Amino acid sequence: MPSGAAHDPTSGEANPAEAARAYQIALVDDDRNILTTVSIALKSEGFATRLYSDGETALKALLENPPDLAVFDIKMPKMDGLELLARVREHSALPVIFLTSKDDENDEEMGLELGADDYIAKPFSLRLLIARIRAILRRAEPPRETSAGDEPPMPIGPMIRQGRLFMDPARHTVTWDGRNVSLTVTEFLILEALAIRPGVIKSRNQLMDAAYPDDVFVDDRTVDSHIKRMRRKFRSVDPQFGAIETLYGAGYSFNDA
Repeated sequence: MPSGAAHDPTSGEANPAEAARAYQIALVDDDRNILTTVSIALKSEGFATRLYSDGETALKALLENPPDLAVFDIKMPKMDGLELLARVREHSALPVIFLTSKDDENDEEMGLELGADDYIAKPFSLRLLIARIRAILRRAEPPRETSAGDEPPMPIGPMIRQGRLFMDPARHTVTWDGRNVSLTVTEFLILEALAIRPGVIKSRNQLMDAAYPDDVFVDDRTVDSHIKRMRRKFRSVDPQFGAIETLYGAGYSFNDA
């Protein structure tokens, strides 16, 4: 086990047989009780876990052998969760959820601006955390071919062309005027919900339903933060981007007329 990694009494790194069938979830938190409790809950749901007690140790492991998803605390020794996410985002689009006692709006905003896919404040429900993990993994999962006896994959929406926007749900790619725009899975689903019906105003509740299935609760400012970050990403390739419009008190719409 890497130096600084927390001891996982139920196995730590998954064995090869388990890895072939289980999603790998990395947990990074300096609270041993949180690591143990969440790890046990995830393993009972069929996940494999990797546990790390500080961001510095986790960074090396996450880049050398990326898991399917990571859950970060914010306040940690050596390297906090915000810096860890920023360093990971320099190399990877790894899905990340923040799980932290720091529930200040500025921390949530900063985490989402850096590219977190979700944010859950402590104290938290294990059921809620697992529901969000499953939702994000489903969005990030690439399409696969099926053989006899397999369950059919979840349907993937058609490619979307609206003005200068092109979205390919099967490959999770987005371009604007021919230039790539890198979106998280949550951002992608919010944009898809807007672009599939251009000019139609979607309320925050409708966008939350599109991006957070399974009755997962998300407050209004989380959607607003995703929209703000998306606009910033598009403006990095087109400073005049204005296709995501706000109707105050009603919601958002997409219009590239």
